[in-house]
Amino acid sequence: MITLKGSATTLPLQRDVPPAILIAPVVCALPRRVQPRRALRAPPFPIQTVDSVRIRCPEDVRRAAEALHALAMEHDMRAAPAHNLADKRTPIDAEGNILARDVFGWTDKKAWWRNCRIALESPIASACRFESEAFWVNAGGFRTSQPNHYLDAIDLSNFDTRAMTRAAIVVPVHLPFGQIGAVSFNPLDPATTDLGDLFARQGDAFGTYARTFIASYVQVMGSAQALPPGTRLSKREVECLRWAAIGKTDMEISMIMSRSRATVRFHIYNASVKLNAVNRSQTVFKAAQLGYISLTG
Repeated sequence: MITLKGSATTLPLQRDVPPAILIAPVVCALPRRVQPRRALRAPPFPIQTVDSVRIRCPEDVRRAAEALHALAMEHDMRAAPAHNLADKRTPIDAEGNILARDVFGWTDKKAWWRNCRIALESPIASACRFESEAFWVNAGGFRTSQPNHYLDAIDLSNFDTRAMTRAAIVVPVHLPFGQIGAVSFNPLDPATTDLGDLFARQGDAFGTYARTFIASYVQVMGSAQALPPGTRLSKREVECLRWAAIGKTDMEISMIMSRSRATVRFHIYNASVKLNAVNRSQTVFKAAQLGYISLTG
């Protein structure tokens, strides 16, 4: 059973979900004075199981995207998924169709995925690098479940233009190997700037569905394995890389560890082979991605 934040409703985990509830029509935003207020009275989630947005093979991508779209539309929101903030590409289905355009209903006029600088300039993308839990944001600031002083330093000037929305509920998705994805839920009504109530009631649930969609998309549609299977570093290899990560030379590491310089170089070389790295810097980087060492001091 799933209990959604702010609601006593529990949703059964059903394996077979009728296709009819997985597809919602694309609704154009109406002027504020006539915009329907479904978000205030909509049931917690019309999609009855998180499996509806889970992807198990390439042919599942379109169906899962339609399910996530239906969930967002039921709350007067439109989803904007990105599987990798460092990648100019955006999620596609098994036939190569762009989901943002063909499923989530973003028009050419608002083709955020074609803005090659959005990952660098958008305050939303910046926040996803420093926060792992769902949050909501507008020009007035970031609202998170727990304080995060890194977000306080993010520049929110000219927010509407740089973020390409006036407000959003955002779900960062931190994945293996340091990859960061995200799903931004944006109001259909462009005049909406306060998402506090919706976030309080549905933020955790949006987070669960968004993470499931992005993580399973990357698992199924990702490129070849970044590392040989079964990669495991030894205690000495990790110890050498920890010192290398803070700038110590082989000679300095040998003095610290009371080992010969040749032994230090041997351990770092072995680690590079195991991590399929081409040099010392990449070896340290990949070890940090896997959590063997920390680059934060």
